[in-house]
Amino acid sequence: MIRILIIISAFIYSLGLVAQEQKHVVFLKDKDNNPYSLSDPNAFLTQRALDRRTKSNIPLDIKDLPVTPSYVTQIAATGAVVVYSLKWFNAVVVNTNDPTVLAAIALLPFVDHIDQVLTKQPLETSGEPGIKSLNGIPPYTVTKRLPEATTKSSGAFNYGQGYNQAHMISVDGLHNLGYSGQGIMIAILDAGFYHVDQIHAFDSLWLNNQILGTRDFNIPGNNVFGDNMHSHGMSTLSTIGANLPGLMVGTAPHASFWLIRTEVADYEALIEEYNWAGGAEFADSLGADVISSSLGYTTFFYAPFNHTYADMDGKTTPVTRAAELAASRGIIVVNSAGNEGGSPWQYIAAPADGDSVLTLGAVDAQGIYASFSSTGPTADGRIKPDVVAEGSGTAIIDQGGGVSSGYGTSFSCPIMAGAMACLLQSAPSFSAEQLRNAVRNTASRASTPDSLLGYGIPNMVNARLMLSGRTIISPEHETFSLSPVPFSSDTWLKSPLNSSEIIHVEILSITGQVIHTLNLNMNVTSSIRLDVFNTLPAGLYFVNITTPSGKQVLRAVKL
Repeated sequence: MIRILIIISAFIYSLGLVAQEQKHVVFLKDKDNNPYSLSDPNAFLTQRALDRRTKSNIPLDIKDLPVTPSYVTQIAATGAVVVYSLKWFNAVVVNTNDPTVLAAIALLPFVDHIDQVLTKQPLETSGEPGIKSLNGIPPYTVTKRLPEATTKSSGAFNYGQGYNQAHMISVDGLHNLGYSGQGIMIAILDAGFYHVDQIHAFDSLWLNNQILGTRDFNIPGNNVFGDNMHSHGMSTLSTIGANLPGLMVGTAPHASFWLIRTEVADYEALIEEYNWAGGAEFADSLGADVISSSLGYTTFFYAPFNHTYADMDGKTTPVTRAAELAASRGIIVVNSAGNEGGSPWQYIAAPADGDSVLTLGAVDAQGIYASFSSTGPTADGRIKPDVVAEGSGTAIIDQGGGVSSGYGTSFSCPIMAGAMACLLQSAPSFSAEQLRNAVRNTASRASTPDSLLGYGIPNMVNARLMLSGRTIISPEHETFSLSPVPFSSDTWLKSPLNSSEIIHVEILSITGQVIHTLNLNMNVTSSIRLDVFNTLPAGLYFVNITTPSGKQVLRAVKL
């Protein structure tokens, strides 16, 4: 189920298909008689996937082997419809409502046990089937934004209405360095991608072959762009990949995408967690670098499947186990915390409880906690969410192709997923874990994380600088500043207190090369003009300040 505040779709989905479905997961005992071998991984993993493993020194193991094909064939021969296999769980998802077929499957010698994950129990009748399941709390009214172009630019892009959400986490700084997602593959797991093949905000993705493909794990072979698809996935994609200069530009407009439908808008059922696992496995096999998932699971329309808060321990629910397996294979897994803040549930939803999952809470445009954002900690006491981004009043593309305001951790999640793609592009030799740690350790509340904001609002430029080996003073301890920023001629280095000690200043290019050094005595004045910038061309620079008590890095933009 999507525990997200979203634009309410106009679609009312048919319940007929649900009434016919009874899905089960058939768990197998082994992978014997398997034609695939770990010594020949190119037969089941792309070279890109193998390269990601090699970079982080991650070995292959038996979970990487596909399910034994002959086992799948024998299961299908019983009359069950095989929907897909799950190699990480060594299982096969089947669709049948015939008890004699299930009995025949259970008698197969390689079958361990069978779990039902979707009954044919109808949805609760609320008058809004398919809509109720997409909202943890009552929907917000969507505020339509004006279509006029704006000049909200930070150098690389004219972000339009998307400026604040990019600037808040300093991903615009990475864009100015030339990192906007080129060469990075993002897999988006969601409920449907309504008209992504028609809406103009995505034209550049198609023109530049950045949409690599689609997959539907609920209805294999389905058109995920169709008229009957939900718009949620389209809107989450827009926060990353939209490219309408002056109207809206996403956080990684030059990344490439696989669009994978795992969520079913018609109902809330345990099968969706296994769909998610299938989508994550598929993304891994393709060599995806980032998974963006604005999905979360707590309770279902069939109460015996319900999770409890105690299950939010990072190791219990199927979807969290799948997320942790994806992360263990080197993928940056970014997931929304959920929209249960203030509700009886209150806490994060699976897989946001995963230890290796970068979990996103939501703040408003001023960086203030959004009351709907699900809180931590996890059931075993870990800090969640990890970080926060703008999720209240977020600029998104709506199903009419216009720019609207969206509310929910559904949108803070992909904003950050795009930022992680840019960070990875800027630091390709680092592992997913190293990138995640750098983001948390340079966020606004890194020294005082809590259960509302986690480690705070990220600073992607500082994260990159930390990865390059430069020490960053956390924002609450900053003492120096530049004014004005940006500037065209003079810029001043300011300190609120005079110091009797000499400070060492380095001026760095956008590539990190030191182009000028100087020593300053702040005892003379609390404000010193940095004349060196008068001789430098326009562009982005970093000012690295070293004092006896620590280091600080400032960003300087010369127009």
